Formats: sequence, C-alpha cells, structure tokens
Amino acid sequence: MTLIRPALLAAVFLLPLSALAQEVDLAPILENAETLEPLETVMVAVDGKIIAERGYAGHTVDEPTNIKSASKTVVSALVGIAIDKGLIDGVDQKISDFLSDDFPEDADPRLNDVTVGNLLSMQAGLAPTSGPNYGRWVASRNWVRAALDQPFETDPGGRMLYSTGSTHLLSAILTEVGGESSLSLARDWFGAVDDFGIGGWERDPQGIYLGGNQMAMSPRSLLAFGEVYRTGGLAPDGSRVLSAEWVEQSWTERTDSRFTGDGYGYGWFLREIGGEDVRYAWGYGGQMLYIVPSLDLTVVMTSDENSPSAGNGHRDALHALLAEIIGAVRSEAAVDTSQPET
Repeated sequence: MTLIRPALLAAVFLLPLSALAQEVDLAPILENAETLEPLETVMVAVDGKIIAERGYAGHTVDEPTNIKSASKTVVSALVGIAIDKGLIDGVDQKISDFLSDDFPEDADPRLNDVTVGNLLSMQAGLAPTSGPNYGRWVASRNWVRAALDQPFETDPGGRMLYSTGSTHLLSAILTEVGGESSLSLARDWFGAVDDFGIGGWERDPQGIYLGGNQMAMSPRSLLAFGEVYRTGGLAPDGSRVLSAEWVEQSWTERTDSRFTGDGYGYGWFLREIGGEDVRYAWGYGGQMLYIVPSLDLTVVMTSDENSPSAGNGHRDALHALLAEIIGAVRSEAAVDTSQPET
C-alpha cells in the first residue's frame, strides 16, 4: 500500500472553462508550491472565472481564515462606498469632523489637519500602533482615543507610517456616519457579491470593529472581494458596488513603504511582479490578494497566520509564486491571441 503524506491530501480543482481559462495548466506550479510550508490555500481566477484552486495540508478555500492586515483593504473599500454615498465628503475631509470628542485635551494642533485620506494612505503622521506597539495599544481601555493620543512623528501627509490605529479610526468614522457597525455596513454594501462574507471580527472595548486586523474571511470570499476591484467596482450581476473612480484612486501611489520600497495607495500595495503591474493586499503571515489588471487576473493566497511572512522570506516566495502564475497566464494569452480568426 502506498502511503500518502498529509500535505498531499490536498484538493486540486482545474475547472473546464471557456477560452483562455480552459487552456492554462497551473497544476505543476501549484504542486511545486507545496514546498512553501506556511502556505494553506491558493485560488486563481482569470476574467472572473476560477481556473485553479488548491488547499494544502487539509485546508480548503471555503474555510474562514484570519486575513490579518489584508482587512485594511476591506475597510478602505467601505470608506470609498461611504464617500460615494455622500456620508463622507471626500478624502480631504478632516477627521476632526467625526472624532473631535475623542481628541486628547492637550492635542497637538496638527491633529486638526489629519484627513480621511491621510488615514487611508498611512500618512497621518501619528506614531504607529502596529508592530511592537500593537499589544500596548489593544490593552488600552479606548482604542480610538489611544490611537489619537499617539505623538506625531511627521506632519500629516508626510512619510508612510504603517499603523492599524489609522484604519481603526476609519472604522470608528464609518460607524458614526453609517449609523451601524462596520460589519453591518460591509454585509449590506457588499450584499450583491454572493461569495463575499465576513465571519468573526474583533471589536474594541466600545464595540467598534477593529479596522485593520483580526477579520475572518474565506479565500473564496477574499477572491470575490478582489473581483469587485478588478472589474472597476462591479458585482457579478453588473450592479455597482464601488465607483470606478474610487478603484482608480485606491490604486494611485500616494507614498511608499520604507521596508519594501513598494508603492502604497488607499489600502493597496503597488509593485511590479513577473513583469506586470500588480496591486496587492497583504496580511501578516502571508494573507495575500493580488490583482493583475493587464491579465484580468485575481489571485488569493493564504498562509499560517502565526508565522511571519516578511522576516523569513515567505512573502517574497509568494510574490515569486505569483510571478510563475503570471508567466503561465501570459504565455497562454499570447498563444491565444496569435491564433487566426475563423
């Protein structure tokens, strides 16, 4: 009897789809990806059609996973919808219009200059509450006030200071202007996206959902969310979820990460991978949502949420895996377009 290693008890589905999607064979690439030990799932869609999905070591694309900081991109989308609905005037509106009651008594005057856009692009200037400061921040009695009470490291609009506190302030703003929790707004505003769903989501002591961490979504749900951006803001039925303008604004570089050199828009990192311009959401451990507009390609990868992805090279390995997928899709696209019409 042949013994099968647990990691090979993985589901591979190569679906018979039309046109290009029918021809791309990603099985060898996804088989080799098994060597990336923290990797749990991969999903690949071309023009909205899933051409491959795989779970490793018993994981499936339908089980919820903690997408970590990839949830910042979801919060950014909710802000865009709130702007589209007129609940927020725009990215230049000052956060003092919403949060002044939580400003510290001796607030730095620069706090009055911070805008919604500054929070979205991680340019608020406030000291980060992520990384080594995260534990102390979430141990506070009021996360909104604690985030606003951080000292300024730069003026608003200055260099990127990656901070979960910034996106949590956005969640607080959404809760105020929407009259409901951020979770309720997400379920309502993405109601036309059938596969979209948020499971568990941590809340602060005041009941505000944590903007930018501890959100459970399945890979299939994350892919459905990414497809809204890839299509310029549309749900599968053609109804509009986000404005095309918001998608464009979100993918416009505002600053860049001093750690990776990648550009950053409104909740999206911007980088060239495999010779193509890529927009991606990134969560701790390797929770990735990639969109490659030139190829109509959307890819989701999820990994062990307890294993770092930056310091150990796993994030770079996932970028390399995407580059292989891009190469396969691009090659087939070139073959397809070279065929004479009949």
